Amino acid sequence: MTNKIINRFIVIFLLVLTLTTVSFANIPTGPTITYNTSETINPTPSTLINTSGGSFTTLLLNMSSQNYRWKAYVGNVSGKLTLDDSGNKTIYDWQFSVITGNVYATRNSTNPDWSNISCANRNSVYGEETYLNINTTKEDSINTTFRNSVHKTFYAANNLIQNSTCPAIATYVNDSSQSSGENAVFQEVLLEDTNGILIYTTIIENNVLGFDLNPYDFQMIVADDESTDVVTPYYFYVELS
Repeated sequence: MTNKIINRFIVIFLLVLTLTTVSFANIPTGPTITYNTSETINPTPSTLINTSGGSFTTLLLNMSSQNYRWKAYVGNVSGKLTLDDSGNKTIYDWQFSVITGNVYATRNSTNPDWSNISCANRNSVYGEETYLNINTTKEDSINTTFRNSVHKTFYAANNLIQNSTCPAIATYVNDSSQSSGENAVFQEVLLEDTNGILIYTTIIENNVLGFDLNPYDFQMIVADDESTDVVTPYYFYVELS
């Protein structure tokens, strides 16, 4: 076989290899949920006041009321990196010694456009509030809750999210709020795709003591519509890196 024929064969082989090899970005995937419990607070019983007839009593009443416009999810994440074909057959996999990545939740049943993820626009948040019948001027609206923009730099499906550029919060630790800062744990950030799909995003921790001093990998809150009897479903994705 001449060098010319050999070179031609190599060119054809490389061309076929290029055409049959597909490159995929790191796309968040729906997780398998193996354990799930839900709970809510029990109403506080009445408080007795016993005063004599003819008296005049001035009261200062204080209470905490459960917020049914929001709901919370906490938990742990496990997983591995694999090389799979379209039939989910694995040729090799890698176990994680330390889990890193993000947990995503969105109300929209359509998969987000993960190729173009950015900070949530305030107008998109207003639209979400309208859908969920949330008054944007209330103290517990989405816009008011995520009024600050303090968070660390991270990647969301290969999209670089610069530090302190998106609406963000940090959920509580040990029943108390955290000091605002880019190094806070359990950060939650509002993102969106090119179609304006709002994506609640929490950065995965590693067995960090959470709101009740139990170790969690993530904590997040998402908005709900308290004006209807229908529960608002959310679709979860996990990205491991």
